[in-house]
Amino acid sequence: MAGDEITRLSARQLTAWRSRHVGFVFQVYNLIPVLTAFQNVELPLLLTRLSKVERRQHVETGLKVVGLVDRMHHYPRQLSGGQEQRVGIARAIVADPTFLLCDEPTGDLDRKSADEILDLLGRLVQEYGKTVLMVTHDPLAAERAHVVVHLEKGMLVDAAKTERTR
Repeated sequence: MAGDEITRLSARQLTAWRSRHVGFVFQVYNLIPVLTAFQNVELPLLLTRLSKVERRQHVETGLKVVGLVDRMHHYPRQLSGGQEQRVGIARAIVADPTFLLCDEPTGDLDRKSADEILDLLGRLVQEYGKTVLMVTHDPLAAERAHVVVHLEKGMLVDAAKTERTR
């Protein structure tokens, strides 16, 4: 990633680069309802050369990181919104990407669940060295950021780096 000039990559190369380096977390969880949590997390790995045993290890690790190993055989309809979002985060980190791109990851959650997701994202930064780029309208989510950038109508209007101890 360091030194990769992505503007010069072909569409195919850019797709491969994204699959190696970027994990996506969405506001709407985008889980497939007929698949279990395990199967939803495994999806991005089906495009890799990992063996079935290696995929299982990765999925179980991802679910362990988000605290849902005990729910791996549950379907999305059997999970709370916060649990669904954690499955989405496990799916985003299962291939060990360099950074996570999060689009309103707490937007559909109650405050307690939102705080749990923000704590989890903070852990991914602190314990696993991930970089998180989060788009949010939630001021409590923005408070946790190390750098806050404000956009207005697509234009940068303010940027501030803060010292966070969390």
